[in-house]
Amino acid sequence: MPPEILNRLRPICRQLPESYEEPAWIGVRWRIRTRTFAHVYSPDTDRIPFYARYVTAGQELVVMTFRVTVDDLLGLTADGFPFFRADWGHNVAAAVLGDHTDWTELSELITDSYREMAPKFLAARVDLPPPAS
Repeated sequence: MPPEILNRLRPICRQLPESYEEPAWIGVRWRIRTRTFAHVYSPDTDRIPFYARYVTAGQELVVMTFRVTVDDLLGLTADGFPFFRADWGHNVAAAVLGDHTDWTELSELITDSYREMAPKFLAARVDLPPPAS
């Protein structure tokens, strides 16, 4: 996994109340209590050919899964790359990370995912982004 991606994700995830990082079966995940709100990994495209369509020459494929509200899932994934719906869970989206990544948007998505998974009293401690003007 490219260290620059982890270096961008860590401060985003660490600022969320009581969140913690741990190794996952593949990659790294961030959790609140026992619930994962972000998971980043480099999938094996030989073992799971679905991911091959996202491989870019010269770059290691890095994917992050996260939770979104069911109402937002279709809107987020409708246009395709870099987002897609994970094939598990009713509210799980994924993003292909790389040079094209909008880190402001990704930070908002991670924060929203945390708010989906955290106990209500912890989610309430996280500031909502200001409304778009």
